[in-house]
Amino acid sequence: MRVLAVYERYFARLIYGVFAFILFAVLALFVFFDMLSELESVQGGYTSLVAFFHVMLQAPTRVYEVLPIAVLISAIYVFSQLASQSEFTIFRVAGLNTRQALFSLFKLAVPLALVTFIFGEFIGPAAEQYAQKIKLEAIGATVSAGFRSGVWVKDRDRDATDGGEITRFVNVQGLKPDQSINGITIYEFDQNYRLRLIRVAKEGRYQGSQQWQLNDVNETRFVELRPAEAAAAGQPAPAQAQAPTSKRDALAPDFRAEQVLFPNMVMHSELTPQILSVLLVTPERMSTLDLFRYIRHLRDNKQDTQRYEIAFWKKVVYPLTLFVMVALALPFAYLHARAGAVGVKVFGGIMLGLSFHLANTLFSHVGLLHTWPPIVSALVPGTLYLTVALTSLRWVDRH
Repeated sequence: MRVLAVYERYFARLIYGVFAFILFAVLALFVFFDMLSELESVQGGYTSLVAFFHVMLQAPTRVYEVLPIAVLISAIYVFSQLASQSEFTIFRVAGLNTRQALFSLFKLAVPLALVTFIFGEFIGPAAEQYAQKIKLEAIGATVSAGFRSGVWVKDRDRDATDGGEITRFVNVQGLKPDQSINGITIYEFDQNYRLRLIRVAKEGRYQGSQQWQLNDVNETRFVELRPAEAAAAGQPAPAQAQAPTSKRDALAPDFRAEQVLFPNMVMHSELTPQILSVLLVTPERMSTLDLFRYIRHLRDNKQDTQRYEIAFWKKVVYPLTLFVMVALALPFAYLHARAGAVGVKVFGGIMLGLSFHLANTLFSHVGLLHTWPPIVSALVPGTLYLTVALTSLRWVDRH
């Protein structure tokens, strides 16, 4: 039994051929505009050649982004041509109904969805991260995100002495291209959320096995005063072996500060370069696996994950939009030449594809603002356009 019927192979040859041309044309247009944008940043070591290399490394991400639009335009062009030459009418007379045609197009969309998945999960994220490293190395700078002081990350660990839980708030000013970090400030709290120490390090390098080597460390420790020490300092001695009985006792016990300098030290942490790599790549351009790891880290530290969950579900759903695109294109096969020229239909397809891209972005922001479930924010655009496609197919099939 043949996998594809004769007419399906005919459709595949036409659609894939036009798709390759449309994808190349759209990609060249995006690369051209990206290059114009990068020329504004050319200075010093960041030459025009390096900028061009940077833009070309971002091309796989562009392929992933424009692939559904290219599929829609190519399918609309092919079906408009078939309709203008009455070829699709002959297929219908020969017994091809709308349901069979739609199912055939879904089969043709499977390889394209697989290509989209590969570019979105493997080629695009790796190339995007390398492109950012190339640019940072050329301009000799570091990148930071979040507040003006850098990115803030919550971390947890266990106290080596009593086994109690330690909570850290880590501020990283920048991530270098080799994934070392600089400008590190760590605020460490004990299990009662009392400040234990402030650790400032010039640089940190990941050693593997959740170990970071910090260099040029200035550590300020806050040690609770003993009764004798408090009396000698002229301060009332704190109650021993008793929980704080007032808000003032809990927030302002008697401490003394000790400052210690270390040329280098090893710190155990749940943070990894993969988690901090969100500084280099936006969530929408990360792989699903990296997003999953970062979401899990945020959940473990009781932080907001909605933005990254929306990006995660969008990455999961995005290859399935190829099936929506071919469903949107099929009604154009029922519109004959007298209903409009092929060029007008292709222009309509371009507008339809751009509107889908805008709606996909819009619902991500709306879902974030209104705290919708992330999977809903990811599914709504595709569901709406699939409903439009099926409604249009039903209408053209009846009329």
